[in-house]
Order: sequence, then C-alpha cells, then structure tokens
Amino acid sequence: MHLFRGKSSAMIEIAILLILGIIAGIVAGLFGLGGGVLFTPILFFVLSDAGIENPVVLTIGSSLFCTFIAAAGSSVRQFQQKNFFWKDGLKVGLMGAAGVYLGKLVITSPYYSKQEFVIFFSLLLFYVAYMFYRRGNNKSKIIKSNNNEIAISQSLVTGGLGGFVAALAGIGGGGVMVPLLNLLYKKHFSRAVSISSLAIVMISLSGWVQLGLAGKGIETLTAFHWGYVDFGAALPLAIGGLFGGFVGALFNLKVDRRYLQLAFAVLAVGMAIKLIAEVF
Repeated sequence: MHLFRGKSSAMIEIAILLILGIIAGIVAGLFGLGGGVLFTPILFFVLSDAGIENPVVLTIGSSLFCTFIAAAGSSVRQFQQKNFFWKDGLKVGLMGAAGVYLGKLVITSPYYSKQEFVIFFSLLLFYVAYMFYRRGNNKSKIIKSNNNEIAISQSLVTGGLGGFVAALAGIGGGGVMVPLLNLLYKKHFSRAVSISSLAIVMISLSGWVQLGLAGKGIETLTAFHWGYVDFGAALPLAIGGLFGGFVGALFNLKVDRRYLQLAFAVLAVGMAIKLIAEVF
C-alpha cells in the first residue's frame, strides 16, 4: 500500500488527479460520453506509473466508482429534462448487476492479466472510434422507433452484456447497451440513452461494491481504499470529471458535432495505441 508520503505529496497527487478528471470531464462533455472510457486508461496509467504490481482490477474497481458518480449526475439531468424511464432502467440495471458478477469472476481469475486487459480495452476503443467515425460522417440510417416497455428477455440481453463488458473494462457499459436498445430493439435514441444512464448507475454501483468486497491485502495507491476500490485516487478524478463535464457540455453546443465525433474517433485510436505500447 502506498500511503501518501506527507502533506505536500498528497496535495500533488490529488491535484494531478483532479486536473486529469477535469480534462476527462471536458472531453466527455464535448463528446457526450459517460466518462468511463476515459477514467479507465487514466487510472491504469497513474497506477502503473506508481509501481502498482497488478493495477488491472484496482483500475477497474476505481473506474467503476468514478463512473457511478458520473452516471448518477447524468440520470439526474435526464430526470430534470423529463426523459426518464425508471422501470426500463431498473430492469436493465438489475440484469446488468448479474453480468457484472460474471465479469468479476473473469477479472479476478489468474487468466486476466495486463495483456488481456489492454487487448480487450483497446478493441473496445477501436469499436468506439468506429462508431464515432460513422456518426461523424452522418451515414447511419434513421431508425424507426417504438415506445413499448422493454421485455425481460430484452433487458437480460442488454443489461447482461452491458454489465459483463463493464466489469471487464471498468466502464458503464453504455457503449454496448445504447446500440442494442436503439438498433436491435428499436428504442428512440434519447430513450435508449436515458435507460442506459439509469442502468449504468446500478451496474457501476454493483461493480465497485462487488470489487470492494473482493479485495483483501492488496497493493493500492492510497490508504483510502476498500478492497479493489481506491477512493483516494478515484474521488479527485470523479469530482474533476463532474466539473469538467459541465464545461464540456457548454462547448458542445458551440462546436460542429460532426467535427467533434471525428476528433474523438482519432483520440480513441490514439489512446488504444498508447495502451498497447505501454504493455507490449
């Protein structure tokens, strides 16, 4: 365990994570992201550079805590905008919690090392980059939507896959759930985003609680941790992310969305290459 070495060292560590959180929040707000896809690589780089021997599960648990805070804020905004579907969100979120449990079994096994984590997360970033590239080029077809409640079987597929991916990558799973709800089950995009936001609150909460209970006697960056969740590292990042998210959302309204989406596609590819170069 790395106790903060004196007040000056603690302040520097907190300031760096807060600044990184603000930057991540601005980027997330600009591109309409939940933040997990940015929190995970930031925490992985910070924990790796600090000399944590096995940073993967600690990264995932801490990132899920950050994602929980970001998703809660997003759901509050959806509620205020009267775009809130609590029944559907709860159904998908409950199924997502089960998916998280299965994912937790994978990441806490001896077979999920740095290499497997980086390969999986890099593939996820390439997928996100491709989706944003398509949106930026405005080639996607308009989906004819319906307003029916989500069936149990649909919530099982959507939440189960979303929760499983969330546990493997330390994200909310929205990148899986929104396309499934919108493209496969024909839910309006704004409805899909709202359902996903509430489900992510439950998925990320389930994730960091399960990983908090799972870790004992592990190496962490700070003394303020519970199992595989390092609150000392995650809280400044999450608080910075919340603040930066509001700033990014303001700029989002002033910049051509097409250019933003293409820019994030480039950023996602760059992060994937950086992750691969860091480990291989």
